[in-house]
Amino acid sequence: MPLRDQVLVELRRRIVDGDYKPGDRLTEDRLAEDFGVSRNPVREALRVVESEGFVTMVPRRGTFVAYPDESMIKDIFTVRARLEPLAARLAAERRTVKDSIGLRSLLDAARRATDESDFPRVAELNSQLHLRVLEISGNRWLSSISLSLYLHVQWIFRIGAPDRAPHSWAEHIRLVDAIEAGDGARAEAAALAHVEAASDAAHEGV
Repeated sequence: MPLRDQVLVELRRRIVDGDYKPGDRLTEDRLAEDFGVSRNPVREALRVVESEGFVTMVPRRGTFVAYPDESMIKDIFTVRARLEPLAARLAAERRTVKDSIGLRSLLDAARRATDESDFPRVAELNSQLHLRVLEISGNRWLSSISLSLYLHVQWIFRIGAPDRAPHSWAEHIRLVDAIEAGDGARAEAAALAHVEAASDAAHEGV
């Protein structure tokens, strides 16, 4: 992987995981020192994360980790409200025993991380579960448009994770129960209820 891409991946991870928090000022010198690289790959990575909405560049003031705003959250959850119920219904129709076992494993890992208050891990597992449901749906178009979206979902979830994690885990159980049972209608309803609850929590957090 080119050095710029390595820096980009690590910079995204630190923002999403909360190592660099909303409002933190990010200078090229600081990031170059943090990553042990020159300023050039840092500058290139910053341009990418700015285009993705993770940082804001303010003239004569510098670069700051962005705050997810109402507009971003509204757009993300508008897409999720269409995407996830459809994926859940298809996953219920097409899941295998191996798929169900995999989803249960993710639920168990999320429960342990929640109990241990390991919220970066909870946020990561949250996105992994949703992406896995999309894969199980068997619709490659749903999966292909989701990777960038769920990086932002993980970021927003991480900010409110201490309050949101226990509720999200319970909602995921209902979703996985329906998928495992092969009940498409119930899976679709569970996914929509989960997205609506997550949306409410995200807006309250903002």
